Amino acid sequence: MKNRMILKISALGQNEGFARSAVAAFAAPLNPTIDELSDVKTAVSEAVTNCVVHAYKGEESAENYITITCEAEEETGVLHIEVADTGCGIENVEKALQPFFTTSKSAERSGMGFTIIQTFTDGCEVVSEKGGGTVVKMKKKFGKKAGDNAE
Repeated sequence: MKNRMILKISALGQNEGFARSAVAAFAAPLNPTIDELSDVKTAVSEAVTNCVVHAYKGEESAENYITITCEAEEETGVLHIEVADTGCGIENVEKALQPFFTTSKSAERSGMGFTIIQTFTDGCEVVSEKGGGTVVKMKKKFGKKAGDNAE
């Protein structure tokens, strides 16, 4: 059986914690370990933060939205997560996926968001169109044992 959740939140930094908690609660029926749940929360946190900081260029507004879609596959123990925005888009996705790359002028940004997402998930794809928004597609397999394939 598949279960689905769609969550639409304002692109405000204060909503990052809510987003990660909501996704974690949704994933609970898949019986994740504490470590697996922590991985998901970290990945969602990074994706939402990227939307606030980059997609909407740090202009926090209740009028800008982030849509989080989750689909849980109970039979396979796989959680699919999409974090989407309607912001400025990414000019060069391949470059944006490189460690330490950032478009932020702030010294507090390390450019490690996508690297962290890739590290804590079993699959990450970024689809973006300059001027048309970005979708970060992630998946996490729960109960994964050494040698298991996430496919």
